[in-house]
Amino acid sequence: MTKSIAYDFKRGDLAVYPSHGVGVIEGIESRKVAGENECYYVLRILGTDATIMVPIQNITAVGLRKVMKKSTIPKVYSILKEKKDTVSDNQTWNRRYREYTDKIKTGCAMEVAKVLRDLFLLRVDKELSFGERRMLDTAKNLLVKELSVARNVKEEKVEEELDEIMKG
Repeated sequence: MTKSIAYDFKRGDLAVYPSHGVGVIEGIESRKVAGENECYYVLRILGTDATIMVPIQNITAVGLRKVMKKSTIPKVYSILKEKKDTVSDNQTWNRRYREYTDKIKTGCAMEVAKVLRDLFLLRVDKELSFGERRMLDTAKNLLVKELSVARNVKEEKVEEELDEIMKG
């Protein structure tokens, strides 16, 4: 599901790194690795102290991408609003966990939204495992951060909206 689009980021640009969320490109550095010069984007993840160095030649492989466009936002919300039985109850928790981990690793906001929706719906019917509860929190945090940046609103407002959608 990942497209092979090469982005050309500049210092100060916002980017999404799968499983970590939205960050700002703080610089572009060159380092000698195994005798070869490699260029890296230095990405500081918003709201954390984490800094990630992403080899420019590997941005497609690792899934580094621009923040979702405003036109994508309604699609994400519609996925969250789908309440049909999307969760496979006959799967073991660890199989579901692997499936959800793979979806989050894609970095696609719509896949992350599916994980959030499915885990929220599953939580209504049964107790989530510790890993699933963490996955639910991770999916929610990733979406809240990206939606707030894409919409240019506070994270608290987005979180309230997501809570309302998931309850309603």
